[in-house]
Amino acid sequence: MFIDTHVHFDRFVKDGTFGEVLERAKEAQLHEMVAIGGTAEANALSLKLAEEHPGRIFGCAGYDRDEATNNNDFAALKGQVADPLVKAVGETGLDYYYTAETAAEQKKLFAENLALAIEFEKPVVVHTRDADADTAALLTDYAKAWKGDAARLGVLHCFTRDTKFARQVLDLGLMISFSGIVTFANADPLRDVVGYVPDDRLLIETDSPYLAPVPMRGSRCEPAFVVHTANRLAELKGCSVESLANLTAGNARTLFAL
Repeated sequence: MFIDTHVHFDRFVKDGTFGEVLERAKEAQLHEMVAIGGTAEANALSLKLAEEHPGRIFGCAGYDRDEATNNNDFAALKGQVADPLVKAVGETGLDYYYTAETAAEQKKLFAENLALAIEFEKPVVVHTRDADADTAALLTDYAKAWKGDAARLGVLHCFTRDTKFARQVLDLGLMISFSGIVTFANADPLRDVVGYVPDDRLLIETDSPYLAPVPMRGSRCEPAFVVHTANRLAELKGCSVESLANLTAGNARTLFAL
């Protein structure tokens, strides 16, 4: 059975397809999903879904890079992170592709999220794009300050960087998660990274509703599509899809204390 470690449920809830999406996930042998936060609204929805679907949906809460210039309510976030239903802080991180002009604010916000993860000994779900050096620097400080289980620091979600950056992340003790991007025709460099990631650091995700994998390109991504990404990862790892599912599910249980 699969665990999708990164789902944005807001669109499914808003358009009334949430129930259908859950049913299709079940049919695809996907019974557990991590509902990702990142904004005040996403954090509240993540916690609500975790309350309503115990043992099937697990919560996250944090402030993502797009919130860097907002007046964020950290008292509310701290209360959410303290909730046992919230299994991680995030997503959060740095993205200089579109908004490099807010780099200073992004770094400050990321550091504040990392401080919460340290305080509550909950892993961090990290987004990074075109910000390798700053991401690595902040995560280095985070790893040094971490007092929790060494296997539960966090994950670089939807990994798209190179082997050099993967090595930095792995050396710090974090996991790496692959999305449907690994199935894309132009993703050969990313597929090279897959073989470098040790079995005990590998996670799988859809990042729904984004990044639908081949052969579902052009469709709105949903958790059931995780099987297509798993098929490609299993090929790259030289193992069965069942083994890949069990491996990544076991890693998810470790990371998120499920």
